[in-house]
Amino acid sequence: MRRLARAVSCGLLILSVASCGSGVDPLAPGAGGRQDKPVVGVILPDRTSSDRWETQDAPLLGRAFSFAGIEGVIENADGDEARFASIADAMIARGVKVLMTTPLTPEGGAEVERKAKDAGIPVINYDRISLGGHAEYYVSFDNLNVGELQAEGLLKCLGAKPGAQVIEVQGAPQDNNATLFADGQRRLLGPLYDSRELRLVGSEAIDKWDPLIGRAKFEQMLDGNGGRVDGVIAANDGLAAAVIEVLRAKGLAGQVPVTGQDATLDGLRAVLRGEQCMTVYKPIRDEAEAAARLAIAVAKGDLSGADDLATGNTRDLVSRRDVKSVLLGADLIARDNVRALVAQSAVKAVDLCAGDTAQDCAELGILVN
Repeated sequence: MRRLARAVSCGLLILSVASCGSGVDPLAPGAGGRQDKPVVGVILPDRTSSDRWETQDAPLLGRAFSFAGIEGVIENADGDEARFASIADAMIARGVKVLMTTPLTPEGGAEVERKAKDAGIPVINYDRISLGGHAEYYVSFDNLNVGELQAEGLLKCLGAKPGAQVIEVQGAPQDNNATLFADGQRRLLGPLYDSRELRLVGSEAIDKWDPLIGRAKFEQMLDGNGGRVDGVIAANDGLAAAVIEVLRAKGLAGQVPVTGQDATLDGLRAVLRGEQCMTVYKPIRDEAEAAARLAIAVAKGDLSGADDLATGNTRDLVSRRDVKSVLLGADLIARDNVRALVAQSAVKAVDLCAGDTAQDCAELGILVN
């Protein structure tokens, strides 16, 4: 499976590749030669939009910091803008060497970054960028490509079905990543909507990625179309699960292709059952490691090393500046290649193949040791 950093050039974000190359590994114990323990503050966004933040990002970042002799203070904003700001204020007052944030909104993120800048604290945007902000670095995935993979997966699952009716359940309007996912999808689906090869029934952005809101919005669009739909773009696995719940209640689960993203355990199990058409695997381990390397280098004063790690620039057209960036590749996961994630230890077979997916695993040669 490929692990490629791809160029971004659409809408508000434009990536231009730059040179890199440093022989120093900032994750190595003692790298930087300092005996004290610099502190890196991390603010993750929530516990509801995806289970990744607590089950993957937090422990991965924590272990990387500990291994390098860095004190990592990792907090979760729980989807609350006021809590996000309060945590940031406390970390800034403590004098952390680096502040890493996954902003809930561009405005909230930018305000925190302004305060950090005034205090002389560098900021790394993790997974989401604060458009109009002041972050020195940005670590994420090529989110336009993620959207393209979702559209590609839906088209494969739809097959040759002229005039197929599609409903879109998009991510949070406050999250620039959700905008990029939608932009990537429209690169493939837009011309088909325009030519009427596909028919867009409706598209809704779901506040805070909330599955309950997503369920209600999807049901409303479906009922408004007489209960008919041929395919659903769901922006992540949580929203896909909400869509599938509605389809199951109407006897349509497994008949209507539904996309997803994040390759969560529940999402992968839905893919195995045939209720979800595909998901997108974003190697969180790679993202966390890249961000940790960057944060450690900055915390230890190795700014040239940090700049070498950032392999490109992301253009923020709101603040009219370039943000030094690391963007990572992603992979389309359908039923026939879920096994690859088990081989990579991205998911445990014993969890994936429990209960009603045991037979699916057996058919695909996924062995539970």
